[in-house]
Amino acid sequence: MSTTDHGNVNLRWACALVKGLVSSGVRHVVISPGSRSTPLVLACAECPHLRIWVQPDERCAAFFALGIGRGRQGPTAVIATSGTAPANWYPAVIEASQDLQPLILVSADRPVELQDCGASQTIDQTRLFGNHVRGYFALSEPRDSDEALRHTCSVGSRAGERCRWPLPGPVHINVPYHEPLVPVVILSRQNWNGAVRVTDYPRLEPAPEDVNELAKSLSGRRGLIAVGRNAYSPALGGALSTLARKLSCPVLVDPLSGLRFGAHDRSRMLTHYDAFLRRHPFVDSVAPEWVLHLGGVLTSAFLQQYLEHTAPSDVALIVPYGPWPDPGHRATRVLHADPLLLVRALAAQELHPATDKWLDAFLAEEERAAELSKRGQVPLEAEVIDVIARNSASGTVIFAGNSTIIRDMDDFLSGGSQDLTLVGKRGASGIDGNVSIVLGIAAATTRKVVGLIGDLALYHDMNGLLAARDVNALLIVFNNGGGAIFSYLPQAGLADFERYWLTPTGLELEQVAYLYGLRHRRVSDAQDFELAFDELLDTLGTGLIEVMIDREESVRRHKEYWDRVVAH
Repeated sequence: MSTTDHGNVNLRWACALVKGLVSSGVRHVVISPGSRSTPLVLACAECPHLRIWVQPDERCAAFFALGIGRGRQGPTAVIATSGTAPANWYPAVIEASQDLQPLILVSADRPVELQDCGASQTIDQTRLFGNHVRGYFALSEPRDSDEALRHTCSVGSRAGERCRWPLPGPVHINVPYHEPLVPVVILSRQNWNGAVRVTDYPRLEPAPEDVNELAKSLSGRRGLIAVGRNAYSPALGGALSTLARKLSCPVLVDPLSGLRFGAHDRSRMLTHYDAFLRRHPFVDSVAPEWVLHLGGVLTSAFLQQYLEHTAPSDVALIVPYGPWPDPGHRATRVLHADPLLLVRALAAQELHPATDKWLDAFLAEEERAAELSKRGQVPLEAEVIDVIARNSASGTVIFAGNSTIIRDMDDFLSGGSQDLTLVGKRGASGIDGNVSIVLGIAAATTRKVVGLIGDLALYHDMNGLLAARDVNALLIVFNNGGGAIFSYLPQAGLADFERYWLTPTGLELEQVAYLYGLRHRRVSDAQDFELAFDELLDTLGTGLIEVMIDREESVRRHKEYWDRVVAH
């Protein structure tokens, strides 16, 4: 076989794979540079259906791809060369697996004769990500036959399906290539249409007998509905409002549930429960007989403690697929069903409400905690969150970083009638990849995107800022001098707390912003933040607002707010 022929065999092989990926819904691909992946890059560049993003840091690339998937609600592919390059995807692979996010990983590899003999940039990439992926496809070395090309195309289509159904998550394709990697003349002439297409997935409808049995266990008894993070149907808010009205029960909605904002009736939906469930007299006086849990685990640790303390006799988990969101191991029944279909089916049953005093007790606590969150000296973080909620236009996507930020959202984000979408990174709840996910979301949508993160999260993913030049987003960084969340934990009392746990970086974020071409504003109070927020949110490109937080004052004000709620 001539050099020209083999280079084109590699390219046709790559084109067949990309054709299958496109048929399964892939429209964005994130590429990190390398030699062995050249045929894949050429194939993507030739495909008219793909938008290509280049991110040299593979770890950032994978999180950026995750963000694109979040923004467009579809699979995104990431491509890297052989060796340790794909190993840098590992944190994002774990996040995608645990947060049930589609992601397609395409790693180039060296041929078999270069394995285990000291060849450069060669490692064992076989099943590199273990059980963190939903599927692993090992392609053979490229060969020029119609049957082999059809198989390769089919692998792309199956990978796109496997990453979305029956359990969404990452899928790994490993592709070995012989040199030469660059054709002398590109002759692929690929027809990009005609591959296998999967256009729909089944919705799990609950069995009528299960609905009847569950309805009987809820009707006329004291209980509550808890809603964790998930990509719910927009109609779920209205359906849950109807069900809560018929049962006369509270609905505890996580900030990432999507239910704190919207036009649906939110009169029975509580947002300040993390604060008032710290109040022991209330907790001791209201014990639910049942809990209906939809979606993922809720952020609030005090909700988990409340359920442990009161030990409801009937805990029903409603999950369409995947692992049970039950770290306390209190579930008494699990229904695998589409949440909207299940809630609508329950609401159609003949249900009797709990006593008026049951719901009234929760509503009174919610009203008190909400009022106290607006009186006195609240943390600056709470004021910033309030400004973001009030001043964001309908349709804005707000990303809540981990550590203290998602917890502040839980405590201080009351909600509203405007259409705001809150997302987070709560699969493994790590500090890594926050910047790249925010910018990936912005890459995939025309909606305004606001990312709220901490200074350590920014430092941890600083390379991800390279993507900021191509998107419109606003990053808000709480600069509290390191890992402020440890200030609330027992480690804060240790002699070497600052060195080993707080770990302040001492970086000048203005210089970081300058390095990556970001517009930068530094503020230290809510009034200046509001001016900067309104200015930068409507400006093209990516901006960074650095909110200077006095860590000790912040800790004090948080504790004073919780003490006011408890004392009340």
